[in-house]
Amino acid sequence: MVKTILDEFCVKSGVLCVKCEEKLRKGQVSQLDFKVIKVLTELEKEYPVLKKVFFHKSIDAGNTLAILVDKKDMIQILSQGGKIIKALAEKIGKKRIKLLSYGSSEREFLEELLSPFSILTVNTVWLPDGSTETKVILPGRKPKRLPIDFEEVKKIAKEVKGMSLRIEFEKA
Repeated sequence: MVKTILDEFCVKSGVLCVKCEEKLRKGQVSQLDFKVIKVLTELEKEYPVLKKVFFHKSIDAGNTLAILVDKKDMIQILSQGGKIIKALAEKIGKKRIKLLSYGSSEREFLEELLSPFSILTVNTVWLPDGSTETKVILPGRKPKRLPIDFEEVKKIAKEVKGMSLRIEFEKA
């Protein structure tokens, strides 16, 4: 079964025990996390590699669902040629699924989050009120049709790493 902080019985039955109910109440796990774990468990029959995956968290950002798993598990999920991601998107009802590695550095996190774009540079901008903003510069001009929604990316970055993002393109 997909590894998680919830009990196997609770995930499979859909009824939470006292311990898991407490984790849900404290915010360690959300209803969305529970739903994603349940879907991943259902997909295990078709994709046995999911049995070794450690699920950490999921974030809903409109049309995009971000899923945080261990870095080593990303390779296993992506090795299926996107079939797992596609099946997950269909079952959960999301247009896009972003797979992110849990505990990665800021740079790695941003590269995963902004793919298929490559990052030219990442800078920290200090604002007059004392807060900071992370400025990400992408190469080239801004395409007319973006493969990812930058507002959703900003929301995910804020929720996962507490980063306030500013995304710009290099003017060639």
